[in-house]
Amino acid sequence: MDDTYSHLRLWQLISPALPVGAYAYSQGLEYAVDAGWISDEASVKDWISGVAENSVARLDLPVLVRMYQAWQEDELEVKRWSRFLLASRESSEILAEDRHLGQALARLLSDLNIEQAVPWQQSELSNFPAMFSLAAQQWHIALDQTLSGYVWAWCENQVAAAIKIVPLGQTAGQRILSHLIAQIPSYVDDAMKCVDEEIGVLCPGLAIASAKHETQYSRLFRS
Repeated sequence: MDDTYSHLRLWQLISPALPVGAYAYSQGLEYAVDAGWISDEASVKDWISGVAENSVARLDLPVLVRMYQAWQEDELEVKRWSRFLLASRESSEILAEDRHLGQALARLLSDLNIEQAVPWQQSELSNFPAMFSLAAQQWHIALDQTLSGYVWAWCENQVAAAIKIVPLGQTAGQRILSHLIAQIPSYVDDAMKCVDEEIGVLCPGLAIASAKHETQYSRLFRS
């Protein structure tokens, strides 16, 4: 019964119905489409896979591991890794997105009686991985499942954005998700083995696209 409860809580946390506003962000994908870098199923798959492997899996997931552990032991460590994570964001848009999602999730968790989330509602250190890991700790979701759920939610959101703006058909989106699902276990395994000195992001295409998106003339997404 405990496993069933934690699994259901994870599904709640990664649901598109989670009221944090993640659907409003494309993380540079919209500019990449506008610039012609992405135009079909193959290029969408390459873009999302590349960002997942070189940004999410190498930065977000290893930091999330440390935050998950720190919530049990020392909240100052959560704040330290929050500073590191926010300083590593590739553009002002992605930095603002991370803060917005973190504060929104903090408000939700506070309403769900997770008291540790209350100070994070207005904090400049708020970020989505910090609040995601807090919820996972409070709801007794296993670390590997937490990581899998986090990267799955990110991938699903990116595919949903691509379906709207490329555009792609729903079946093409499912093919891309099937490809990503096959990669997620290796992302999780690498993140759990990663040492501090290996954490970092090298994703210049994402940095350029997200920075260019800030001044894009017409756009659907906030990033």
